[in-house]
Amino acid sequence: MKKLNIFLLGLLFAVSSITAQTTWSVDKSHSKIEFTVSHLVISSVTGVFKNYDLSIESDGTNFEGAKVEFSADVNSIFTDNEKRDDHLKSADFFDAANHPKMIFKSKSFTKVDDNEYKLVGDLTIRGITKEVTLDVDFKGTVEAFGGTRAGFVAETEINRFDYGLKWNNLIETGGAVVGKDVEIKIVLELIQN
Repeated sequence: MKKLNIFLLGLLFAVSSITAQTTWSVDKSHSKIEFTVSHLVISSVTGVFKNYDLSIESDGTNFEGAKVEFSADVNSIFTDNEKRDDHLKSADFFDAANHPKMIFKSKSFTKVDDNEYKLVGDLTIRGITKEVTLDVDFKGTVEAFGGTRAGFVAETEINRFDYGLKWNNLIETGGAVVGKDVEIKIVLELIQN
């Protein structure tokens, strides 16, 4: 009986080791959450969210099937123009007073090629949730500063009107002051916990 208990304990340990998830935290000094939108049809504006949280759980350094959750503080939006930032926080756009967080929760993280993945999940802005797909470029892992680090670049494009970011003044030629399509680019350096 003692041998059976030792065997079962060993088996339990082996199974828990195999299924143990690895958690990752973000190195914010080497990461950014950025967006770009056209301005007056002829140029563009780029901004970032300075305050955000990100959690990733994976099977070690194999990221296929990883769980990703992200939230950004809308009040931390920064486009290097205070008046524009205040307008983006207003009810014309993000309505930060009533919807202070932008949230993403993954549904799947699928390997497409050696370093390419598709990340599918629900993006919530202004209380409106839509499914989005991000193209993810896995930059690899490296041992540095006493631990394992992983790098990713993820990109997608959303229609801001789908999320109630409705402000839409037109210029004299009929074009929009602010474009409807917003490019999102996420550059991440992760630290294995």
